[in-house]
Parts: sequence; C-alpha cells; structure tokens
Amino acid sequence: MIGPPDLAFDLPSALVAQTPLSPRDAARLLVLERASGALSELRFADLPERVGPRDLLVVNDTRVIPAKLRGRKASGGKAEALLLERRPDGTWTAFVRARGRLTRDLVLVFGALRARVVEVRPDGTCRLALFDADGAPADALIDALGEAPLPPYIRRDAPCAQDLADYQTIFARDPGAVAAPTASLHFTPELAARLRIAAVTLHVGPGTFRPMRCERLEDHALDAERFCVPEATARAIEETRAAGGRVIAVGTTVVRALETTGGEAGAGDTKLLILPGHAFRAVDSLITNFHLPGSSLLALVMAFAGVEPTKQVYAHAIAERFRFYSYGDALWIR
Repeated sequence: MIGPPDLAFDLPSALVAQTPLSPRDAARLLVLERASGALSELRFADLPERVGPRDLLVVNDTRVIPAKLRGRKASGGKAEALLLERRPDGTWTAFVRARGRLTRDLVLVFGALRARVVEVRPDGTCRLALFDADGAPADALIDALGEAPLPPYIRRDAPCAQDLADYQTIFARDPGAVAAPTASLHFTPELAARLRIAAVTLHVGPGTFRPMRCERLEDHALDAERFCVPEATARAIEETRAAGGRVIAVGTTVVRALETTGGEAGAGDTKLLILPGHAFRAVDSLITNFHLPGSSLLALVMAFAGVEPTKQVYAHAIAERFRFYSYGDALWIR
C-alpha cells in the first residue's frame, strides 16, 4: 500500500496553467500504454483517430455553479462565501471567510444579495439563508453576482467574467458542482460530434482538493458527493462491452461514479476512495488531467496505471513542460 510520500512531487510554478488554451482541443495529450509502459504524445484534437469505433467515452455532465461570493459583513469588514450545496429547506451549506467570529444571525452583504448565518456547524461550514434587500428569497441572484469557484492555484487579482465560461465543460447540464470535471474541458462540440459519448453526473465538491495527510491513506475520508449513472449510460456500457469496445472514463469523477455502481444504473451519494489494489469493474481506459501532489485524484491514477508508471509519467510531463492542473494538458492511460 502506498503512503503520503508516494504522492509527493515538486512542480515548477510556471507549469501551473492559469488560463485554458484556445481552441480547447489544442492541449497536449500524453499517452501511457498500460501493457508496455510506453509513452507517446498527441494533441487532444487527435483523439477521434485513436479511439476505436466501438469504444465509448463517458463524461461528467455536472454544471459548475457560480458559487463564489465576495462582499462584506453588514457590520463592516470583508467577507467571502463559497456555496457548496442547496439544502432541501432552501438554505445553503457554505464555507464563509470573514474577519471576526462567525455567529448565528450574522448578515453578509454581496451586492443586492444578503446572506444570514442560520447555523455555524462543527465541520467549519455554515448554513446560510439567502434573500434580497426586500427580504424575499433570491437564489436567482447567485447567477448574476457569483464568480466561478476557481481552485486556489489559479490566481486572479480581480474577478474575470470569462472564467465562468472557461471553467465549464461543453457537456455541463445539471447544476451542482463547485469544481469542474476538468478532463472534459478539452472537448469542443466539433470534437465531441466525432465520438460515441455517454454521460454520468457527479457533483464535484471542494474536498476534491483536500490533501491526503493520513499515515495510512485508506484512513482518508472523502466528502459525500451526489452522483447518478442513468439507465441509458448503463445500457451503452453493456452494449460497448458486448461489441468488444472499451469504456473510456473522461476524468476521475466518472471513474468514481462508474466504480460505485459497477457500471450499472444507480444514484445516491458516494464516498468511494480508490487506492492502488482496487479491482476496477467498469472502466477500461482513463483520460485525466495532471493532479495535485498529495491528492486522492493522484492516488486514483496510481490505482489505475500503477504507482511507478504514474511517477514516471509525472516526471516525464514535468521534464517536457506539460501544463498542469485544471487548465492544463491531459493524460490518456490506455
């Protein structure tokens, strides 16, 4: 079993991509052959020529909500909120940063949007009630006032409206994520039209960036994330297997959704942590971006490709100046 040192690597800050390429499919695509360990390089736009006619690509159709709000406390002082999930009672679970202690009934002001702290929870999150200046519910204002919830390694001196479009995949349909399924950011409509594609939904939460610090990685706990594998996708997977094709997961979130159900239809919450030794049931191949050191996403890649091959791939990518993380280049593990 691997430990935290296996997930460590040094990355020059210049390789952390701050903006996506245009067109999106101009990104580099590093290819690892699992059987031989051989490496080769393509452009993402070359993908349709290398995918078999019976192969099925499965993407995540979650839609990133403009979940980051900047403003102030009603009593003064800067405040920020990252909305995580809308609850059945209409309130939102959120991370809140503000000067001073967070207390119940504290009011935050985000332009025309107000947020009242309903509960300060033991896990460090808050429950917020959102309303407009007249006291009416105002969820619609989130779309107007919220920013793309970019990960901390993408630095902005000021909000950039383009990020709302850049940090959204062409497959985005079902709102609910606070982080993009970034492997799909490389697709253009023209590229997607040349491939067999099915979709699952997994609403990516902020825990995706939380490093694994446990001495025993199997003790790391993932946050529950809502997912759905539709009947149509399960049928497409079954038909692909029957025809001798491969199921190619586009992104680690797709792997976690499919491995939760074994490729069958299903929905609910998943906390599935995939580590080396996992017996993959539903995925034959994986397209993914290059991940943060110490992350559960990197551990999943090691589970699929092997620990040492993954280390060699990352060393090669750094030496060859591949672009890393959300807006970076991609890796195809065949």
